Order: sequence, then structure tokens, then C-alpha cells
Amino acid sequence: MTETEWDLVTTWAQSYLLDTTDPHAQLLQYGFPQQFVGALPLTHVSADNARALVRASRTVLHRQLRLMEALTGADRLAVLPDVVKAREFLARLRDDVRAHTAQDTFRSCVLQNGTEAFIDREDLRETLRRFIADPDTFILLVDGEPDSGRSYTYTFLRHIGQHSGFRPVRVTLSRTSTAAEVVRRLADFVTGPGAGPAPFDRTGRGDPLPSIDEAAHWVAARATAADERLWLVLDECDKLDPSSDVWDFIGQLALALYEHTAARGEQAPRLVLLGYGRSMRQLPYDLRGSICWDTARVAEPQDLRAFFDLAFHESAPRSPVTAGLPESTVAELVDVAVEEVLCAAGRGGEEGQSYMRRVCSAAEEAIRVYQSL
Repeated sequence: MTETEWDLVTTWAQSYLLDTTDPHAQLLQYGFPQQFVGALPLTHVSADNARALVRASRTVLHRQLRLMEALTGADRLAVLPDVVKAREFLARLRDDVRAHTAQDTFRSCVLQNGTEAFIDREDLRETLRRFIADPDTFILLVDGEPDSGRSYTYTFLRHIGQHSGFRPVRVTLSRTSTAAEVVRRLADFVTGPGAGPAPFDRTGRGDPLPSIDEAAHWVAARATAADERLWLVLDECDKLDPSSDVWDFIGQLALALYEHTAARGEQAPRLVLLGYGRSMRQLPYDLRGSICWDTARVAEPQDLRAFFDLAFHESAPRSPVTAGLPESTVAELVDVAVEEVLCAAGRGGEEGQSYMRRVCSAAEEAIRVYQSL
């Protein structure tokens, strides 16, 4: 579900679940587990309670389903037109749960409601499987040539996070990025409602950092204490100026997470650096056993062929007349899709759009055409 859709769910939760003087009892009445409700920071403010409920529910797919079941079962919402949209969300989440149960999500090639393409990256898929299973390995570094799809890794992390109980949050870097800017962007993600300004910005007017080390430990501590498991993603590391103090912050943040991992285990955040080459400034030596590497590369024609072969078999056309296409026809459509995608990507696209982004956009259009047959 999109952020806009979750905003709508939050509004429903505030109006139809938590508009009460006893939110704990209300949630228990709607079937939420005692332990889950007891861990929520509920107050007398229904808007804050709704945000806390949705944040905690989004961490795990089954919790999302439970929330939507409670909303669609709320008597006050059931008599309003919005219940149609709520039931649509519920149906989609049930489909997601069935897919999660029946399929290996690490092998998914079409994401987000069956329309978003994620092509190839075989090594990344297996690397992430091992990375998630090993709590002692908490830093993922992704290198590769420009335009190879390094930043698109974030799309797959969001997909995997939905099924594995974490949420990636991303800050995109540039040549002029500073540690203070990066910390403030991360603070937007790791601080909950009512937390107030960060300790290094006591006036709320952009005070400078007292020290990079203190700021890194503050981010690590707040992220560890968050209601949901967070992965901190810094994108386009290769754009940073070699003398930027962001490099110092990255090293200190990694060390701070190392300490929190030792104390909090799986609850501690993980760090993902996209566009981080092996020749760039190295992370502290103490972290050598906590690092996992992946290398992105541009998709070749054989990668596209394998992608469409899997996608076309997993996602049949909607029309009953064409739903049972023979294998020979599907193979021909795969060949056509590969040719069309390569031609479309080669023609260029929007200014600043990478080659792999153009490939994925063209592949998504091919999937839509196939599903509409």
C-alpha cells in the first residue's frame, strides 16, 4: 500500500477505532492482542494513538491484515461509502498474505500490486536472505557502475521489508551533503510524535551538531527505540565529496549501530549504503565481520528473457479467453517483450533517468500490456 493509502487508514483508525476515552479497552474489544496493545504508547489524543497503531501494525504483514479486519468490522465505518475502499485494502492485504505464504518473496520479480518490475539481481536476492537471517551482519554495501540499478535496490528492500518485518528509510546524498543535513533527515524518520527536536538542535533553528559522534549515537539510539525495526539507507554515496564530513558520520553511525546490535540484537537498526564502492573510505576495522557486499550490474538480454518468462507465467492475462495461452505463444510474447524493452530503453527517456530505470519502466509497461490481453 502507498503512503497516501496508509494516511487514509490512519484517518479511519482515529475516527472509527480510537475516538474513545479508553483506547486500550477499545482495541482489545476489536481483537488486538493484549501484548500488542500494551506496548502501544496510547494517550488521550486520538490522532497520536492512530499514528502509533498504524506504525506498529505496518511492521508485519499479518498485523496490517489484523488492522484492516478491525476497521472493516467497525460499525461506524461499515455504513459509510469509505468502507468500499477499506474492503479493497483488506482484499489486497489478504492477497499479499497468501502470496507471502505460498511464494518465496526473495525471488519476486514483479512487486507492488503486480506492476513494479525488479529485474535480475540474483546475487542480491540471496545476499539479502542471508543478511536478514544473520543478526551479527548488519551493514549492507552495494556497489556497481553508475546506471546499474544500485539505487533501485531500495525498491526491493521495501518489498522484502513488508514480508520480513522491517521498514527501510532512505536519505539520498549529493556532493554538497553535510553530516548535519543527513542527521536531520534521519531524525525525521527515527523520532516519533511528541519526541521534540533532536538534542543537537535545541532551538529548532538548525543549531550545529555538538559532535558527529554524539549525533551518530543519538540516531542509533532513537532508531533502536522506534516502534518498528528500521533499516537506515544512505543512497548515492559515490556522489559525496571525498572531504565531506558525512564520511565521518557514516563511520561513527556504523560503530554506534555495532554497539546497539550487541545489546539489542535484531531490534537494532541495520545500515545500507548504496553506491558505496570498495575504493571509497573504508568503514572502521572493528566492523569487518559485520559487512555484506552486493554488486549491481546492468541487465542483459538474457536477464530480461528470464524475467519475462517468470513474470508472464506468474501473472496470467485477466481475460478468461487468453488466460490459458499455450507455451509457444508465451515464449513468443517473451521475445517480443525483450525486444521492445531494449528498444525503449535505448531511445532514452526523461532527463536524469538512468538506463536501468528506463528498462524497468519499459518492462512494467510490457507487463501491463500482457495482463490486458
